[in-house]
Amino acid sequence: MKRWLVIGLLFATSLLVVVYGVKASDRGFFMPEQLGGVKIVIDPGHGGLDGGASVGEVVERDITLSIAHELKKKLEKKGAVIVMTREKGGDAIAEHAPNEKFSTTRQRKMADLKLRETIAIEEDPDMFLSVHVNAIPEERWRGSQVFYHAEGHEGGELLAKSIQSSFVENLQNTDREAMAIKGVYLLKKVPMPSVLIETGFISNPEERKLLMDPAYHAKVADAIVEGIILFHTSEQN
Repeated sequence: MKRWLVIGLLFATSLLVVVYGVKASDRGFFMPEQLGGVKIVIDPGHGGLDGGASVGEVVERDITLSIAHELKKKLEKKGAVIVMTREKGGDAIAEHAPNEKFSTTRQRKMADLKLRETIAIEEDPDMFLSVHVNAIPEERWRGSQVFYHAEGHEGGELLAKSIQSSFVENLQNTDREAMAIKGVYLLKKVPMPSVLIETGFISNPEERKLLMDPAYHAKVADAIVEGIILFHTSEQN
């Protein structure tokens, strides 16, 4: 009798170990991931010959790519599934259609824009984030700001406001508000909540110095992540 009791206990213990192993491999076993299963396309602005805004050797395409990689890493830790339109210094064409030939730079830039649109549509994410930096002739302007398209997906406004509120609270270097615009092609065309995130002005000397700092890129990414969680939580309620 005692022998069968021992065998039974060993079997039950083994079964519990197996169940625990299966459950432990499930992200939600201990604590549900805040963004578990949420799919996000991150679009690092510009790339390749299209460097975007620049001041001397400080070029937008490099800053946006660095911030995007930080954002990808942090979002994946929260359980999100991330797709990037580009992961290297070149444009999206260079990564996804390297054999395509174009007679002019303008044609390539248009094709690159269309390719990013196609990626967003085919991946069918829960949200689309286009990461940029700002620049204007006057040095005094500064501050991060998030934009959504007035005629785009209705969720874009809430997403933009959620990220903007996180910028105001966490970066503490801007009192700007999320703003509706009409001139950004991708925000209008992609059929999901979409925003353009201007992470700061490289035309402002103080902010340019920050935007050259990888530690600040991580801080910006943290603020964006918090805004995304706020948006996602609002959507679930």
